Amino acid sequence: MKIALASDHAGFELKEAVKNFLTGHDVTDFGTDNSDSMDYPDTGFPAAKAVASGKCERGILICGSGIGMSIVANKVTGIRAALCQTVQFAELSRKHNNANVLVLSGRFISRYLAKDIVEAWLTTDFEGGRHQKRLDKINSK
Repeated sequence: MKIALASDHAGFELKEAVKNFLTGHDVTDFGTDNSDSMDYPDTGFPAAKAVASGKCERGILICGSGIGMSIVANKVTGIRAALCQTVQFAELSRKHNNANVLVLSGRFISRYLAKDIVEAWLTTDFEGGRHQKRLDKINSK
């Protein structure tokens, strides 16, 4: 799977750990490449746009709380970004919302939990049905 990956300085260490979990996937790393202070929109927008354009199938974005990257990603037409702090949230974001961008908190979850969340998110399918009807309503606005 082609995956866009991005973080700000607060998510850099977790991004590097997540990158190691993604062996076997085609990962495009949109940065940042160190823990020096930077602005999350500078990496979040290009990664989200890569997903929206189809260059990447899914995206994983990481910042301190995850909130900033969620806001950035959801500004891009066609993106359904979900901030997930549990495996269950990750599964539901795929089953019910067909989330194409996963957002993680670099400050509030461990790399071990992040691995479980990423694995669940990548392997859970969208259920469609009544959930597709709801997405159609979102997309029509």
